[in-house]
Amino acid sequence: MTARETPAAVPGWPLRLFGKSVLKQRKLREVTSLLGPVEGLDCLDLGGDNGVISYLLRRGGGRWTSADLDEDAVRAIGQLVGPGVHRVGDGPMPFDDDRFDRVAVVDFLEHIEDDRAFIDELFRIVRPGGAVVCNVPHVKHSLLRRFRLAIGQTDEKHGHVRPGYTIDALVRLLGDRFTVESSRTYSRFFSEAIDTWLVFCVSWLKGESGSSSRKGLLVTGQDLGANRSMFRAYSLIYPVVWCVSQLDRLLFFTSGYMLIVRARTNKPPRSS
Repeated sequence: MTARETPAAVPGWPLRLFGKSVLKQRKLREVTSLLGPVEGLDCLDLGGDNGVISYLLRRGGGRWTSADLDEDAVRAIGQLVGPGVHRVGDGPMPFDDDRFDRVAVVDFLEHIEDDRAFIDELFRIVRPGGAVVCNVPHVKHSLLRRFRLAIGQTDEKHGHVRPGYTIDALVRLLGDRFTVESSRTYSRFFSEAIDTWLVFCVSWLKGESGSSSRKGLLVTGQDLGANRSMFRAYSLIYPVVWCVSQLDRLLFFTSGYMLIVRARTNKPPRSS
């Protein structure tokens, strides 16, 4: 789907849920900031979760295509942005060479078995002068990380094949195909502690017992409908949740739990 096409009727629940997630809102701000202006550009988002990120990225203009790993995720994205959402895996992506000016890889790379082959595919589909923005977990050996593992929030439960990346590891992975232009971490202890609590609550409500999928926990409209009272209660305390997340500002001297980079392709210009 492109920005000029008519989107599907937008269910209200994904946007309501997004509006009560400090981490997802911050993630969107970070991604759009590093993407820069996209008006008139051909863009791809990979890993739109339940589709809200894909939907909101389109508001910034550009001609967008979406893709994800899991059929449930592809279906959820399609409900928000319309038909034509692609399912991609560890093999070649169904896009022509030099197809996109910008690619947003959002919580996706950590789910890919062969991430080096994936970077080769990114290089193939990005145009000369194009750029990619990669948002991934930042590897931190912290007490919060150990606590998450202790309560069952493992990499396998989230569908991760690796815990994430350091900036050095991500730069090495991008290799000489891309030049990293900008990198930073975000989402420090307080935001992540809130997210840990929310994931625990949602997993408990969904009755999951160690199940795993390629994209981890996916919240649907059925989940929200079945737990309306819980969502209303959370909505009431959301101002407190937001205030707690702002305590991250006191931890400016620490690195965050999420890492985001912008890298420009080193592909030479096409000959005329």
